[in-house]
Amino acid sequence: MKKLFLFALLLGMALQGSAYTERNILQAKATEAQLKDMLITNQKWVSYPAYADRAGWDKLTGDWKARYVEAGEKYLDFAWITIKATDYLEFERTGNRIIMENPYFENRSAFSALLMAELAEGKGRFIDQIINGVFYYCEMTTWSLSAHTSAQKSRRSLPALGDDVFDLFAGDMGSLLSWTYYYLHDSFDKVDPEISRRLRYELQHRIIDAFMKGGFGWMAENYVEGKTTINNWNPWCNFNALACFALLENDRDALAKEVYKSMVSIDKFINYSNVDGACEEGPSYWNAAGGKMYDYIELLYKLTGGKLNVYDDVQVKNMGEYIAHSYAGNGWVVNFADAPARGGGDPSHIFRYGKAVNSPIMMSHANYLKQTKGEPRAAGNDITRNLEALSVRSEFAQYTVERTTAPYSWYPQTQFCYIRDKANDLMLAAKGGHNAESHNHNDVGTFILYKHSEPVFIDAGVGTYTRQTFGPERYTIWTMQTDYHNIPLINGVSQKAGREFRAANAQMKGAKTFSVDIAGAYPAEADVKSWVRSYNLGKGVLRITDKFSLGSAKAANQIDFLSWGKVEAAAPGVVVAEVNGQTMSLMYDKNAFDCKVEKVGINDPKLANSWGNAVYRIALTAKKLTTSGTYTFSIK
Repeated sequence: MKKLFLFALLLGMALQGSAYTERNILQAKATEAQLKDMLITNQKWVSYPAYADRAGWDKLTGDWKARYVEAGEKYLDFAWITIKATDYLEFERTGNRIIMENPYFENRSAFSALLMAELAEGKGRFIDQIINGVFYYCEMTTWSLSAHTSAQKSRRSLPALGDDVFDLFAGDMGSLLSWTYYYLHDSFDKVDPEISRRLRYELQHRIIDAFMKGGFGWMAENYVEGKTTINNWNPWCNFNALACFALLENDRDALAKEVYKSMVSIDKFINYSNVDGACEEGPSYWNAAGGKMYDYIELLYKLTGGKLNVYDDVQVKNMGEYIAHSYAGNGWVVNFADAPARGGGDPSHIFRYGKAVNSPIMMSHANYLKQTKGEPRAAGNDITRNLEALSVRSEFAQYTVERTTAPYSWYPQTQFCYIRDKANDLMLAAKGGHNAESHNHNDVGTFILYKHSEPVFIDAGVGTYTRQTFGPERYTIWTMQTDYHNIPLINGVSQKAGREFRAANAQMKGAKTFSVDIAGAYPAEADVKSWVRSYNLGKGVLRITDKFSLGSAKAANQIDFLSWGKVEAAAPGVVVAEVNGQTMSLMYDKNAFDCKVEKVGINDPKLANSWGNAVYRIALTAKKLTTSGTYTFSIK
């Protein structure tokens, strides 16, 4: 009862204003001085076997040992790939980031596989190649991606010597190499002490010193309410920083300062995130947002011997359960914003989070993913998650509770709504929100409709990232535009980007209806006073109602729907969409609308992975100009 009251209180506070509320749940648990007394130093918090403990490693890896060793053996003769200066410059010249990222990620995959193979086997067979990798990374000017080196003083894509950029991937490398130092520095010293000395030096200035110097936007040091967006970068980078501190820093005073600084930073992310728990960046980013927040608070829990514990906080639990509610089934997720439509998360990671916050919803969802997706690959690039997965593997294997789904999930602050018609195996996902959400698309009021877990009316998601994706040209990309979401063009006008362009009066009515006024998401030239869109799902039918009032009728309203598979205008007033054997009919008033079905070709591999070579826009254009009225549509 106390937790329910706290949730209602916090939710009410947040709903009265912006999402940002100074809860500071980590700082509330300890001051810097108190934290100093809690910390376990000299890596005694590490619960995994020592490198020399072969019996411990055999027990930990179990039947996965051979898989780790086999994965590493593929890289025993690996030639480390040089990333050329022109590869970095390509991002600046053309916007292409893949040319630099592909070799970067191939090198990283090789290194992490070699490290896990050596830890699993322990015979020294992989040490020389790991040393080659260590020196390869030590000689790199930056561990940052070309897309992120603009954080340098030069604002250029070519790495600048001595101007260390702590981005997502520099942090990943810092964490990976810190585990390497922790486990193998004695083995390195037997070859040449310079290996460990050099690695420790690079980790100090690239990660620890860079973090303590600060100034990176993801740290949210200068947060301004209503103007600053805090996204997955914050927990992702803070977790990696914390891993480096915990594995490298043995001075208690220094460790306390470093850890506390990261607590202050990640509290900003938790404050910014809604108490309702939804991830505005979408499920694919949950892994790096709420999922990384969990990794952070779990490591902090271990580093303090369990004394700093926030697992009873209602927001922490809600942020975990979001990933279970956002899963449509069959590998499909609710993919608002820059989220691929396919995903679901790592079953072991979700299970561990669920166990920590005592969430049967998360643990049963993890079990479902394990049954449908199988166990993840033997080696991943995040060594902490690898080790944690191994530590609960036997317990997870014994967990067989079946997954259940709620009739609806409502996130009143984020304004996400999921409604299920279980009898007919339909799921609706709809949203309100605003157009300055992290990884925003101009899509206030849009929806996705699933039949037997297959998305039929869709959100295209996002294509391969380029410079344009996060620059001033973002909304020239079709997947970001109102015109290619399931929402109207009012007076022929699309929505506009910006926090001021937002929904109003978003609400659930019972368990089957969601309504929202989307007028505020459109600029002045749309001349719209109100546009209340309502969704009702039940008895195998989705009913969509648009009730509107305009200041003037200057151009025809156009109601768009996006689908894929086989889409055709079957008859006046009927458009049929067939997707993987699932057929649905969009019904509209043939006397009120002209219909055009447009094929949108896809040549982007990321989009093609979800939709194949094309999607289809169904454009219903009103025949009559009017300043008020009601449009109705049904999908069944």
